[in-house]
Amino acid sequence: MEFKKITHPHYGSAYLYDYPNSCPICHNITTPNYKSSSFSDDLTSVSVFLICPNSSCEAGYVANYIMRENSYYYFNNIFNSKPRQEKFDDEIVKLSPFFVKIYNEAFFAEQHQLFEICGVGYRKALEFLIKDYLIHKNPDKEGDIKKLLLGKCINDFVDDNRIKQTSKRAVWLGNDHTHYVKKWEGKDLSDLKILLKLCVNWIESELLTEQFVISMSE
Repeated sequence: MEFKKITHPHYGSAYLYDYPNSCPICHNITTPNYKSSSFSDDLTSVSVFLICPNSSCEAGYVANYIMRENSYYYFNNIFNSKPRQEKFDDEIVKLSPFFVKIYNEAFFAEQHQLFEICGVGYRKALEFLIKDYLIHKNPDKEGDIKKLLLGKCINDFVDDNRIKQTSKRAVWLGNDHTHYVKKWEGKDLSDLKILLKLCVNWIESELLTEQFVISMSE
């Protein structure tokens, strides 16, 4: 976008560059409407009051801008935003409601740039997903599954090779976020989330297949 010219009452003109590309309340892709702004005492940042143009939302929120060069301020973040929630299909919600809860707490941390702790949260969410899936598949082994380490559970109880291979690697990356020294230097948080997504997809596919086989038996 072009620079938005604003005026400081004592120091003349300043310019804002870039608006947030989505509303933090309704999460639709928008270009917000500018309403007003307030400079910090040292003039290094500006708080900007913006309005969502979506007629079903029209919420107001405050964006923070940081000065990078004289009189030019660039978008930094949004104050008091409503965090997005990752939606999961009913099969996953019914199978492991705590997975959904923990995942979204980790997602909340990620949206607030708490990158040193959100990976640990995703790792915990994975454990609930896999163990709840295995208890569903092996109800007679519930006590053993709850007590075993996650890696041991995967090796001993997961039959589907797609779930086994993706969940093992998700554990490796998740564990990296709890250790002082990382083993998988070439992988990051986005890779862990992709592996988690794959685990969810394969488990959901198996659950749906199971439902149709039972409901349409010969």
